[in-house]
Amino acid sequence: MDFDIPKTLSDYLKELDAFIERDIKPLERADDNIRFFDYRREHSRTDWDRGGLPTHDWELLLDEARHRADAAGHYRYAFPRAVGGRDGTNLGMAVIREYLASQGLGLHNDLQNEHSVVGNNVALLLMLEYGTPEQKRTWTEGLASGDQLMAFGITEPNHGSDMTHMDTVAVKDGSEWVITGEKIWNTGIHKAVSDLVFARTSGKAGDGDGITAFLVPPNAKGFTVERMLWTFNMPTDHGHVSLKGVRVGEDAILGGEGRGLHIVQHFFNENRIRQAASSLGAAQYCINESVDYAKKRKPFGKPIASNQGIQFQLVELQTQAEMLRALVHKTAWMMDKYGAMQVSDKVSMCNYWSNRLCCEAADRAMQIHGGMGYSRHTPFEHIYRHHRRYRITEGTEEIQMRRVAGYLFGFMKQRAPKGVKELD
Repeated sequence: MDFDIPKTLSDYLKELDAFIERDIKPLERADDNIRFFDYRREHSRTDWDRGGLPTHDWELLLDEARHRADAAGHYRYAFPRAVGGRDGTNLGMAVIREYLASQGLGLHNDLQNEHSVVGNNVALLLMLEYGTPEQKRTWTEGLASGDQLMAFGITEPNHGSDMTHMDTVAVKDGSEWVITGEKIWNTGIHKAVSDLVFARTSGKAGDGDGITAFLVPPNAKGFTVERMLWTFNMPTDHGHVSLKGVRVGEDAILGGEGRGLHIVQHFFNENRIRQAASSLGAAQYCINESVDYAKKRKPFGKPIASNQGIQFQLVELQTQAEMLRALVHKTAWMMDKYGAMQVSDKVSMCNYWSNRLCCEAADRAMQIHGGMGYSRHTPFEHIYRHHRRYRITEGTEEIQMRRVAGYLFGFMKQRAPKGVKELD
């Protein structure tokens, strides 16, 4: 087995470094933009008088960085060549996402807003796979460039991980569908061109079929953003939405009537492995910073790095990071070789463990850095507050563990990849 990162990929990391140093770092340093990343970050990013939404200056800065990355040919790395991408692989994206997150906070990669100079856009992949020819003509370029945003109306006030029991319904009325219900955690709804709303159109609660995905414009009559949900890490772009008799045409359906659940599950694994890699990278950053600080900090006349109480904490974290990295790379490689749905158990393992590791590493970094670690003059509290989110979103860690158990104990079936007798 060859565990080396492909040379084309390691060369690309160098290309990214050069681009970031040349085009992104100067922008980050200009006009006091550093306020969005230093101890002022939460206050500078948040418009407290506008419902806690991101400030206009913050979003304009992210847009400019994205446009520079797109012009340089980096933003669309993971996308198909047909839309200006490089046909990036799952392994490539895992390595890149980990690498960028391991560099710490910066304009090159800010996961609080899912911003990165190398984009991760599930909405585009869904559109390319399931969109009608007309929908693709309308959406593809805007999604690929990031200039158009699609929000996702999946979760409901009374239903979280199990979307088969959703209360939102859509009823056919002539040539139109009438949608009624509520959705929460509609990320990006404040600037989205459309909300991909999932509603039951047939069947009964608990059925996997009978749920349909509708492209709903937020300015439609009866569509209301009731409030923005304030979170552990501000600003918020997560809306609580109500739909009261919202009418859309047949052309609003994405992927076919009754196929919504299958659509949303299609790219879960791609998104989860990339998110796992990002949490691993952020954890590695916390470990690296803590090791460096421990060698410099000298209370009582000697560096705290000489104390086993400090050493052992970081040894355990680094050991977990190394083991997780091997599993993330192996899983991403298997996704490329055998298909994303063939290794769902390992994707779930990577996802829930990386999120735990990141939170633990950020917490340990705060402790080792002492008072300054607790302050906002170091980034660890921000990293902790953001990555704590991922232990709930993308499927809670309990859901991920249940998926692993399903395959482990035979309650769920997973086809072995072609040419392989068993996955484990």
